Amino acid sequence: QVQLMESGGGSVQAGGSLRLSCAASAYTYCMAWFRQAPGKEREGVARIYTNSGSTYYSNSVKGRFTISQDNAKKTVLLQMNNLQPEDTAVYYCAAVRSSGYCSLDTSPYQYWGQGTQVTVSS
Repeated sequence: QVQLMESGGGSVQAGGSLRLSCAASAYTYCMAWFRQAPGKEREGVARIYTNSGSTYYSNSVKGRFTISQDNAKKTVLLQMNNLQPEDTAVYYCAAVRSSGYCSLDTSPYQYWGQGTQVTVSS
């Protein structure tokens, strides 16, 4: 079992920045950030393979969001810059335990955090 604990959500004006953090209780093969706005499906925004550090982003956040990791702390960060109202959502951290292909679909991810709210006002 892997427990994921997110922190760092909040409210910000358009153009502002926030940083989300996700601490894992054990080793993970890859980790990702997803978000879900009211009435919409959960959307993958960024993922990282923890061994190689390889990253991938959705087109909606590329160039504005950066996913990174602190291996010693088993923590993944999501730095979000130039936030826009359409970025408003509950953000979830997710993890794959051992191996596989880590896309930005929800299906590969066995473990999920509880979510943290990000609200961007215009």
